Amino acid sequence: MLAYLVHRLLLMIPTLLSVAVLVFLLLRVMPGDVVELKLKADGAAVSEQTLMAERKRLGLEKPLSGQLVDWLVGLATLDFGISMWTEDRVSHEVAIRLELSLEVAILAALVAVAIGIPLGTVAALHRGNWIDHVIRVFAFAGLATPSFWLGMLVILTLLALFAWSPPVTFTPFYRDPLANLAQLVWPSLAVGYRYSAMVMRMTRSTLLEVLQEDYIRTARAKGVHERLVVMRHAMRNALLPVITVVGLEFAFLIGGLVVTEQVFNLNGIGKLFVDATLHADYTMVQALVMLVAGFFIVVNFIVDMLYALLDPRVRHR
Repeated sequence: MLAYLVHRLLLMIPTLLSVAVLVFLLLRVMPGDVVELKLKADGAAVSEQTLMAERKRLGLEKPLSGQLVDWLVGLATLDFGISMWTEDRVSHEVAIRLELSLEVAILAALVAVAIGIPLGTVAALHRGNWIDHVIRVFAFAGLATPSFWLGMLVILTLLALFAWSPPVTFTPFYRDPLANLAQLVWPSLAVGYRYSAMVMRMTRSTLLEVLQEDYIRTARAKGVHERLVVMRHAMRNALLPVITVVGLEFAFLIGGLVVTEQVFNLNGIGKLFVDATLHADYTMVQALVMLVAGFFIVVNFIVDMLYALLDPRVRHR
């Protein structure tokens, strides 16, 4: 188990390094210049000398190799530099928004797991009857309904029935839990519904496949109670693909809630991602891409560890 753990940890290093180099090169290929956007956005007459001086101040006049070295050195020391647009520290800009996006992702994941796994299990155990059909319709509706559209319906329903809308100002959970949940529970439910539909479908399909295995038939032939057959034998293997779906979707939610954040007026990582891209803020976009990539890698690592715990064959390989 220790060798498996060390091996997975070592694989993170070249992955992160490859992402860092790739995002750096792709941003430099894209058209646009943060200096021109800042100084000439409103059609102002700015001399070429002024533009060159600003580029020099931001370090954009250096050759690409020098900029790449600066970026990798800063990344190794967890110094992401200064935002080229706001001129505030990138780490500070990200930190004040990460708490909000992370909490929405966690709440949505909890909603998805709490709804998706039980309903997917019930649908698999009642395959073909009316319970299965109802749950499948519920899942298909979740997959077909955009979360931002569902969010707008939620806001309109709250306004029409209760003359109430979620608060705009973000309140940290540790400061006022009720005010925090009053703002974030609705976007979490809107996102978590679609999320739960994916978990539901995956749980149903994998459990149906596992229930056809020989060792399940053997357990039933030995007279093991059906609940033990499902919970102790079938679910342990059926949850392996489900864990992958839950983990990858959770990592995606960290930076993929752009439209939902706009609907609920949330100033999270997704909105910051869009603003930084529109402003050609290289340092901010690089840091955000690395943040999302880091979340994906860490979540994948956690999923691999859960695989090893649930299935001993994984760690023995």
